[in-house]
Amino acid sequence: MNVYTSKKVVAVGGGHGLGRVLAALKDFGGNATGIVATTDNGGSTGRIRHCQGGIAWGDTRNCINQLITEPSISSMMFEYRFKGSGELDGHNLGNLMLTALDNLSVRPLDAINLVRDMLKVAVNILPMSEHPSDLTALSVEGKWVTGETSVDEMTADLKRLDLSPKVPATKEAVIALEQADAIILGPGSFLTSIMPPLLLPELGKAIARNSKAKLIFVANLSPEYGPAGRMDLKQKLEWCERACQGRKIDVILGDTEHPDLKQHWHFATQSLASANHDWRHDRNKLRLAIEQQLIQT
Repeated sequence: MNVYTSKKVVAVGGGHGLGRVLAALKDFGGNATGIVATTDNGGSTGRIRHCQGGIAWGDTRNCINQLITEPSISSMMFEYRFKGSGELDGHNLGNLMLTALDNLSVRPLDAINLVRDMLKVAVNILPMSEHPSDLTALSVEGKWVTGETSVDEMTADLKRLDLSPKVPATKEAVIALEQADAIILGPGSFLTSIMPPLLLPELGKAIARNSKAKLIFVANLSPEYGPAGRMDLKQKLEWCERACQGRKIDVILGDTEHPDLKQHWHFATQSLASANHDWRHDRNKLRLAIEQQLIQT
């Protein structure tokens, strides 16, 4: 069985982690889809959102960058970051290009597809929503904070996460989840990359409805900092399952044994780290691990 042509895989997350998974899935071409968080409010993305509004483009741009297989002037333009002392310092041209298309009233998904065509990226990239929203968090002390950067800096533990304002999920993302043979959560920043898409009820319900899909959680290879770093794996899995209407995670891919959790979850423990950077997943190891799970479905 050729899993590349017979199986559909959807990965959910943001930033570097989702980009790494999609790079591992590039042989699936159009049968692979990334659903990307759009709530970032830091760096170049945050500055653009502050001035221009709109969704956060940084994680989408990051995923596309990791999928570029043919270096070109176009790809160099898309990845270019300005330097200097002026207002452009630190801005990424890819973020500005996507913002410009959005301002021209091009639908965000259409803007992404225009860039994908230009850069010859076959894997589908879908924003979790095409409407701007921010991540909000309630601490155990009863204090709400707004914005991903503020959430990352919280000194108190979190009680819950939400989106403000409430926005609809991208309809293509709902359809992709309903049709998937495997749905992958992670790796990446748990609170600010993995959780935001799951906070959209339509996406959580779509995962819950798709009983035939194998739901896979890819654990990080190195510890996180901030409030996510104070959560153990059990808490993270429970948060994901709660957001997915109680849908059970079928398997956890990681490199660490968790004997205390084995009675509740199935673990596929193996080496997934890059030889050069032990905190980063090796694309080929990750691809083989995901393919193995698909063959077993």
